[in-house]
Amino acid sequence: MNRFIVVFGVVLVTLFTVEMLNPVQEHVIVPFTTGLAKFSAFLISPFDENVIAYGKILQFQDTGFAVSIEAGCNGVEATIVLIAAVLAFPGTWKQRVAAIVLGFFAVQVMNVARIISLFYLGDWDLDIFGWVHLYLWPALIMLDVLVVFIFYLRYLSNNEEGAHVAA
Repeated sequence: MNRFIVVFGVVLVTLFTVEMLNPVQEHVIVPFTTGLAKFSAFLISPFDENVIAYGKILQFQDTGFAVSIEAGCNGVEATIVLIAAVLAFPGTWKQRVAAIVLGFFAVQVMNVARIISLFYLGDWDLDIFGWVHLYLWPALIMLDVLVVFIFYLRYLSNNEEGAHVAA
């Protein structure tokens, strides 16, 4: 357990430090966040032609209401927590990479749902938007990370049992 905590902490601090570096922000995080805004607008556009995306902004053309996808709202931090947990737990590199890739997509699916729901919620009621944005969705995103990690642990456990039976 001590090994897990130490590795988890070191990987977490390292990845958060790397994420905050200006070149990483400029060449990875901001383009990724811009892509999230454009992808969200793409998903909404068949149902609502009044939605546009520019930069990290998602906006209704008719009402002018907009949300900006900021740091902490792009799923990167949640993915970093998942990566740290997966790397801290013993497993093969193939298992770890698979868990990280699948986990990244699980976090981003939830995050796009979060962005779109908050976008419509904000246009409807800013008070409810504030509460859901600050409390409900962060908890749900981290719950998603926890569920993915639990599935990973379960997979490892089942794989280990299968290896013992085959031997």
